[in-house]
Amino acid sequence: MTRLASALRALATAAVALLAVTAASPTAQAKPEPKAPRKFVSLRSVDSTIIQEMRYTTAHNFVGAPVDGYRQPVCILTRPAANALHKAQTKLLRRGYSLKVYDCYRPQRAVDHFVRWAKDLDDEAMKAEFYPRVDKARLFADGYIAEKSGHSRGSTVDLTIVKLPAKATRPYVPGEQLVPCYAPKAERFPDNSVDMGTGYDCFDTLSHTEDPRIQGTQRANRQLLKGLLGEVGFVNLAEEWWHFTYKPEPFPDTYFDFPVARRSVAGH
Repeated sequence: MTRLASALRALATAAVALLAVTAASPTAQAKPEPKAPRKFVSLRSVDSTIIQEMRYTTAHNFVGAPVDGYRQPVCILTRPAANALHKAQTKLLRRGYSLKVYDCYRPQRAVDHFVRWAKDLDDEAMKAEFYPRVDKARLFADGYIAEKSGHSRGSTVDLTIVKLPAKATRPYVPGEQLVPCYAPKAERFPDNSVDMGTGYDCFDTLSHTEDPRIQGTQRANRQLLKGLLGEVGFVNLAEEWWHFTYKPEPFPDTYFDFPVARRSVAGH
């Protein structure tokens, strides 16, 4: 028994020593999360009046779940883009309206999440709302999903216009009945924005900014958003009425992957 006990003690001592070495090894330490370059800021630090409804931190999006990399519902942008939004907001407030952002900087890991989701043809949980008329197998071919996004460069933003005083948008309840994103506004998921003809992230040609089927107030609202942002340096993506990129971009060729979180821009 004494010999066995001695052997066990020696084995335990060796195991503890091994664990200590492993813990001290740099390769065993978790890599710290990357932070944003100094040119990135929280939009709220530049303009606290712009409404933020960060969809990808919630389950109310085409994936149907919070998206990788979105740790907190905070809009992060390059400083020039944030300053330009502030200028647009100042003009809009005088007219009794406010901007509302849905998505700003998007980490590459989130884009990778979209790609994995798009390749899983069995997952169509949110089809009835976000892409009812599109075959999921064609999302790449039709340009709705790509392996790189301008959002990851930090100067692209998805946004809309809200009439003030803004009514709160009710929370989405996972599993609730879905309505097509191009249905009449009164029938779609309630959003406090003005009527743009479709909901946000609607994978449909009706989302094309200049689609001729969009007329009247809906067209006027799109033109108001496009014209206002154009005055301060943003360029609209023709296929998405909500998608704008500030030009010139500070990082035109860099796709970042720091998480969407306050700590990523702390002190900026």
